[in-house]
Amino acid sequence: MTTPTTARRLRGFSGAGYDKGRGLLTQAAWFAVLNLVFMKWWFPPRLRPPLLRAFGARVGQRVLIRHRVRVQWPWKLSIGDDVWVGEDAWLINLEQISLASDVCVSQGAVLCTGSHQRRSPTFEFDNAPISVEEGAWVAARAVVLRGVTVGKGAVIGAGVVAPRDVPPGAVYTTGGAT
Repeated sequence: MTTPTTARRLRGFSGAGYDKGRGLLTQAAWFAVLNLVFMKWWFPPRLRPPLLRAFGARVGQRVLIRHRVRVQWPWKLSIGDDVWVGEDAWLINLEQISLASDVCVSQGAVLCTGSHQRRSPTFEFDNAPISVEEGAWVAARAVVLRGVTVGKGAVIGAGVVAPRDVPPGAVYTTGGAT
């Protein structure tokens, strides 16, 4: 049995329901700083949290953000204390991303708050926030999708996609839940 397809009419896309949260000038300034300074290997890691704060992020103490980390909108980011974000991580926060204290987001991980309504002919946005609770680990090249809460102490293993909430203490690997 096949599922009927939706005829796409992307020309009609309106972008309704997505508020970038800042004006065009601030967005442009952030993209310039992100690409010319923030992501660079030579930019000291100790200066990344203050730079995020300057653009509206809430960032705790002793936060380590490696180089080549991409943050879509800092003003939609909240990071607790003692958080690590590894090289090449991508925080696509069209909506709020909250990382509680003692969270590790490893190399190449993607946290994506954005999506589209698959049944919408104009493919309108279907965005929702992501929350990673205290002590959780999103391992290398793992993906956390829109609307997901990763529970306290949970592990999203390397290469795993988390499309729905992960219970506290759960461990998901490419072999399934353990």
